[in-house]
Amino acid sequence: MSGNIDIREFSINDYDAAVELWQRVEGLEIAEGDDRESVAQFLARNPGLSRVATDGSATVGIALCGHDGRRGHIYHLAVDPAYQGRGLGKRLVDECLEGLRRAGLKRVIIMVADDNPRGREFWKACGWVEITGTIEMGIDLEDAEENLQSIIQIDGEIRPKPS
Repeated sequence: MSGNIDIREFSINDYDAAVELWQRVEGLEIAEGDDRESVAQFLARNPGLSRVATDGSATVGIALCGHDGRRGHIYHLAVDPAYQGRGLGKRLVDECLEGLRRAGLKRVIIMVADDNPRGREFWKACGWVEITGTIEMGIDLEDAEENLQSIIQIDGEIRPKPS
């Protein structure tokens, strides 16, 4: 631990070290879309926005960052447990936010698991607020068509098709 932390653009060459770090950070879930090919596609669509922090050859922090043209998103912010509490997470977030500002974005959204109180406290300390009045929802695309085929609309109500 030299304490000389460099932050630079995250590249797909950082992927293996990122996965290893993600696995060690409490509250971070690796899920679909986190495989090498998907992350490579994400980086290609969002050049220059994701960040990696290194201490010599060791990867000690990661932030995946991108946008859809309308809203910015930060995913998988992770700081090595030995480096937490030193402002590194905030530095990574600040660099992501600066990149999103340069891209012309006005709002950034993150998702924090409800069973990750430490993560929520970090984001709140950085000035982020919980978005009330929303419920996060999702669907796996391979299930979407089957689910849409199984519903009907009757008198303006959506219902399951009778068996």
